[in-house]
Amino acid sequence: MIVAAIIAMEITFWILVGLGLLLRYPLRRPRAGLVAFLLTPLVDVILLTLVVLDLRGGGHPSWAHTMAAFYIGFSVMFGHRMISWADRTYRVKVRGEHVPKPVSTTPVRDEWLSLFRAVGAIGIAVIAIEIVIAFAASPDAYQLRGAWVTGGIILVIWLLTGPVWEMLRGAQTQPSSRARV
Repeated sequence: MIVAAIIAMEITFWILVGLGLLLRYPLRRPRAGLVAFLLTPLVDVILLTLVVLDLRGGGHPSWAHTMAAFYIGFSVMFGHRMISWADRTYRVKVRGEHVPKPVSTTPVRDEWLSLFRAVGAIGIAVIAIEIVIAFAASPDAYQLRGAWVTGGIILVIWLLTGPVWEMLRGAQTQPSSRARV
């Protein structure tokens, strides 16, 4: 049930984003579009509620409950960026506007910023798990704390494949400071 809820919430998120774009541009109702965008965090609250209700109703903690917590964390930390991307893409591809891309300093800096967002997402996931444990009133719910290890593994992989990889790649493409004779 929880996997279906995660999928349904992801679909709902993108429906709200699409509705926001539809209201904002073709229907020329920017405030109504903004309201649709502002409703996207409600998706996370609904998913958190469904996880608690599932465990209170006798469900056993599983990877799906952990995945829901991670979904919530990453949705909170990266949701605004996804909405901004969708808005910018719509304006460029559908409306034909020239919209400058967000200012990017360096790939390494961008990767570090992405990692910091991921740290925030994992932190929010841990908080979501603690909320679930508190409200689920199930001794089995404490098993969800094993997700902390999963979160740590995710961050180590993110660090290695993001900032560290980009720094190593950048070091290989840097010209040598010595002049060739």
